[in-house]
Amino acid sequence: MNSENSMPWSRILSGIIAIAVALIVFLLGGWYFTAFFAVIIYLGQLEYFELVRAKGIAPAAKTTLVVTQILLFVSNLNPDLADAIFPVAGTLICFYLLFQPKFATIADISASIMGLFYVGYLPSFWIRLRSLEQADMSNLPLDGFWITSWQGLNALPQGLTHTLLAFVCMWAADIGAYTVGRWIGRTRLSDISPKKTVEGAVFGVSASVTVAVVGSWYLDWSGWPITGVSLGLLVGIASLLGDLTESMMKRDAGVKDSGQLIPGHGGILDRADSYVFTAPLVYYFVTLVLPLLPHS
Repeated sequence: MNSENSMPWSRILSGIIAIAVALIVFLLGGWYFTAFFAVIIYLGQLEYFELVRAKGIAPAAKTTLVVTQILLFVSNLNPDLADAIFPVAGTLICFYLLFQPKFATIADISASIMGLFYVGYLPSFWIRLRSLEQADMSNLPLDGFWITSWQGLNALPQGLTHTLLAFVCMWAADIGAYTVGRWIGRTRLSDISPKKTVEGAVFGVSASVTVAVVGSWYLDWSGWPITGVSLGLLVGIASLLGDLTESMMKRDAGVKDSGQLIPGHGGILDRADSYVFTAPLVYYFVTLVLPLLPHS
């Protein structure tokens, strides 16, 4: 195996550390999870606005950063209210740009609202998903949760099990697509990201479906295995499209990585791009679709 097809050790090590930290925070939930995500989203927005500025656009970065943190706070406090915060936050951003000494352009407004929507509002659904049943089962300060005795996954908060299942699906899709694409990938998937291959994409989505089917069986979901296949396809395809969307923005900005924060992975957006579009899909699948299905 040549060095081009080998996985860099820095990528493996930083990936293992990131997964370990993520698992601990996911388990705790509550305000611990919210604070963790708030930091990640803050750093991700900083990277996004650097991409935007590389195109000569002047976004309302500070205002967007502030209203996004408020949105994340409300997402944990009252998820239903978060949907009302989003249009209000967008209005505040437009007001800020309206009263700047320099006339704002359509690009300035659009980039600012995109920063709120793409790097703030969409990822906030992870906080909503993780908060399901958390208040009823918390046993730590700040609405935290810790396992005191193991009674199976079904005994854990619903938000925890569903969040873990979604993330394991994405990890399987990401690792599967990267590994198979590097080893046997020959057919280019898109000119947006030349290193991505059809073989890797197919294997990645298949890995996501496999994990989702096993998880839906273990959690005794209604409509198994169709519900597992459906979730796996949603997660696998949405994570792939999220990756391509971020690649498109980097290509337009003329940069290779969105940042250099994570060794071997680039910036926060490089690592978290797969998670953006997936969040609301998983949340509404769990809260709207599953309850409609009759339990066998």
